[in-house]
Amino acid sequence: MDLKSKISIYPDFPKAGISFKDINSLIKDGDAFHEVTDRFYEIAKALDVNVVCIPEARGYIFGSALAYKLGVGLVPIRKPGKLPGEVMAKSYKLEYGENTVEIQKDAINTGDRVLIIDDLLATGGTMKAAIDLVELLSGEVCGALFLIELTDLKGREALKDYYVQSLIQFPI
Repeated sequence: MDLKSKISIYPDFPKAGISFKDINSLIKDGDAFHEVTDRFYEIAKALDVNVVCIPEARGYIFGSALAYKLGVGLVPIRKPGKLPGEVMAKSYKLEYGENTVEIQKDAINTGDRVLIIDDLLATGGTMKAAIDLVELLSGEVCGALFLIELTDLKGREALKDYYVQSLIQFPI
């Protein structure tokens, strides 16, 4: 299946100069969503993970289905103020701004083999912040999976020490 053709593109969203790659057109197509989940599963099962981490918000869509299919735990990484209890935070730069993510301090156990999955790899800031949080909690990051990679933004370079796989590549 040509997954790339299932992605809608919106120029100048959320601001001028940004070409937004919208996954909603893909996930509303049951066959395409199933195909993505199956492709992620084939990659992930070889990594022997016991936890899937999902950055807010669109990582939830694919990570939840993948964790279920793998039969492993699921850990959210959220925006500030959304998680109860003690949290660890990490700030990072986006392709058009700055953000912070948090994880609960007891979410990852020492030695957990963690896969982090998100919808989009742009500059790598979100994923690198998620990786840093997992490693601060003594988890082992086995890989990072993405539906879409914006190759011109070179986010893969920020993740050069990790296994990275994307299913669809676009220039900016």
